[in-house]
This record gives sequence, structure tokens and C-alpha cells, in this order.
Amino acid sequence: MLLSQIQNSSGGVSVVVRNGTEASIVENVDSTHALVQKAIRDGMTLSNCVRAHSLGASVDLEALAAEGRVLLPIHHDDPAHMILTGTGLTHLGSASTRDAMHAANSVEPENVTDSMKMFKMGLEAGKPEAGKAGVQPEWFYKGNGTTAIAPGGALKALPFADDGGEEPEIAGIYVVGDKGTPYRVGFALSNEFSDHVMERVNYLYLAHSKLRDASFGPEILVGDLPDDIRGTSSIRRNGEIIWSKPFLSGEGNMSHTIANLEHHHFKYELFRHPGDIHVHMFGTATLSFADNIRCEAGDEFEIKAPGFGLALRNPLAVADKSDAAFQVKAL
Repeated sequence: MLLSQIQNSSGGVSVVVRNGTEASIVENVDSTHALVQKAIRDGMTLSNCVRAHSLGASVDLEALAAEGRVLLPIHHDDPAHMILTGTGLTHLGSASTRDAMHAANSVEPENVTDSMKMFKMGLEAGKPEAGKAGVQPEWFYKGNGTTAIAPGGALKALPFADDGGEEPEIAGIYVVGDKGTPYRVGFALSNEFSDHVMERVNYLYLAHSKLRDASFGPEILVGDLPDDIRGTSSIRRNGEIIWSKPFLSGEGNMSHTIANLEHHHFKYELFRHPGDIHVHMFGTATLSFADNIRCEAGDEFEIKAPGFGLALRNPLAVADKSDAAFQVKAL
């Protein structure tokens, strides 16, 4: 089952469910967030909650996407209550990608980098037995609902940015229940858009490099995450593909379990505020930047994988450079 949100003919939001190729409006529901909260309060699975609703008109999601009417698959009416975060060095092969970015800055190249150390920690203790906590992953904050860009919307390289490049990932989508328990809604494609040039200057700039837009969707896969996901990440320039590469995800291609990544995020009480939405991106080992691709304004990122519905597409917008200091006013 796949869930998405569209702008309906009245300008409001409609929830769409897709089973196979048939996509239909879920009646008497005005958002995925509301649908999920109803499922939680009624003690139902999300799938059963959807089945308890009547289905309305069929829709053509591809056509709606072309019209710019496919929205984020879940949103919060108050964007401050959607939290975007992520983990890195979680996928087999991700250490070599990150290591190549930072090795040049090592005073002693023969020494093992921090990236490789953390990756090896994940290999050794990132998949604990059920009910046990494994080693902590790398973790970072990306932003809130104001930086969550709908499918088809532009990802912005900021005036002080050094670069803007894609990161094709799977994201877990969560809603926190009334009693502070996080519930997993499902999984979606995501573009964990980052500034890799800034990160390469110094690993301690990682936090800065991640404070950028991100996109996810267009659809949420409700249910378990496949163990072996084989997707494709591509960049188009003036309609032509200039770079394309497969990316792997799913626990079979990871050094951590999803449960371990979830534990180390939600173990913090501040991430268990009732009603909040969390979009937690699980990492990648595939970057165009690692292949010396520098993205330009107007380039279009495309991320797709079987089983996740529509491809996630976003153009790149680049702001005019500025070194003006932001001014804070004294009271």
C-alpha cells in the first residue's frame, strides 16, 4: 500500500491510496497526519484504518505530478512540528565515499579516518539482537517542515553555500502518539540534499552542510522495508542525463538495523512530543559529488526505486552569492 497527498480541485488536500496501479482518493480524510492519528487513537493498523474508509474517485498520479499537484506525502499544519534528521555511514560502501571526501584533509593519510572508524563500529555492533541497543550511528539535524520541499519543488543552494548536491536515501516516516510513543507510518524515497564542498573543507562542518532543504515522497510505502532495495539516482541537465548510478538500501545493504537507528533517535525524550512528525533519513553510499559532478542551477535530480511508486524529482535552484553578515538587533 502506498499513500500520498495531492492538491484537490478545491485547492485543499486529499489523501490518495494506491494498491498496484490503481490510485484512489480516501474519502472523509483531509491529511495523512489526521489519518495516522486516527489509526493510533483507534488502536488500528494504518492499512486497516485506510480500508475502513470509503474510496472515492480514481486519480492519475503521474498527470497530477506533471501539473505540480502532488504534495509531500505527509505534513503538519505547524511546520515547526515536523522534524527532519538523518544518519550517515550506515550503508555498506558509504565509508569509502565519505573517506575519499576527507582523506585529503588528513595530516597523516596512513591513519584511519574518523569516518572509517565509525563505519567499522557499525559493522561490528550496528545489528544487535532484537531488543538490544547497538552502537550509535552518526546523527545530524536537517531542519523542520519549512525546509521540507514537495516533490517537484526546487531544492535551494543558499547564498552562502559552496555547493548543492543530491543524496538518494530511504526515509522512515513517524508520528508520535498522544502518550509519547513513536509510530512508524512507513518509508519513502528521499533526497537528503547537502553541501558536500563545505563538508569537505573540514569534517566539523558536517552540521552546517546538512542545514539545507530536503525532499521526500512522493508516496509512502506502508509496511515493512524490503531487505534489498535497488534504486537509481540520476541528474538531468537541459533534459539530458549527465550522471546516473544505482543506489542500494534496505538492511541487507546496511551496517545498522532500522530498529537500531530508530532507537538512537527516539531514545531522546525531546523527539517524543505528541503529534510531531519525524522524517528520519537512513543514509546512502551513492553521491554524484564523489564522481566529481558539480550540479548547476536548473539541473533535475531524480530518485526512483521499485515498490516506492512515483520517482522523486526536484530541480536545483541556486541563490546569488552573498557574503553579507546577518544582522541581529539588540533590544
